[in-house]
Amino acid sequence: MPKKFDTNPLDRDFPDKAKEAAAYDAPPKTPYSTSEFPTTPPSITEEETRRFSESDFQAYSYAAPQPMAPYAPATFADMNRASERKVAKTGLPEKWLIGLPYLPFSIGLVAGLILLLIIPKEETKVRFHAAQGLAAHVGILIVTSILSIVSNVTGLAEVGSLIFTIVTTVMLIIFAIKAWKGKPVHIATVDDLTNWLEEKIGPIKS
Repeated sequence: MPKKFDTNPLDRDFPDKAKEAAAYDAPPKTPYSTSEFPTTPPSITEEETRRFSESDFQAYSYAAPQPMAPYAPATFADMNRASERKVAKTGLPEKWLIGLPYLPFSIGLVAGLILLLIIPKEETKVRFHAAQGLAAHVGILIVTSILSIVSNVTGLAEVGSLIFTIVTTVMLIIFAIKAWKGKPVHIATVDDLTNWLEEKIGPIKS
């Protein structure tokens, strides 16, 4: 009985027999046989790959939203800044008009009232100072009147009235100079009266 690995190395027909056996074992090719895959993949060229340019990249890039500037409400310092701009219906520079109502005695009182009657509502700075100057003069007149009545009773009140007049006169001159230079002028004690005067005394319609 021949062994499993019994071969004759001297057999001259062995190579032909081996070829015949291999040809017999291979499955016959048919029209329905599967296609064979290529042994080597096709080379990928640079033209087949799309490359983004810098402009394409920027088009798809995310731009972070810019933070909004915080809202800054108007302050008394902004309200008091003066300029050389001429105000409508007067032809005078703004800096002169906002200082005029603070002049002492009856000058500022009359000037503040006239400005409230002719200056339009859009000129907020001029109207604010006109109303504040007028309110300051009204407050001074009220205190002066009270001291004058009391002075009829005692001479000490007359001295107080004189000192009060001197102090308020100096203060009004300082306010007028500050307003003319564009520095803040705010008289907190007459805020309510200032707002009331500015609201109630409007420009006269021509």
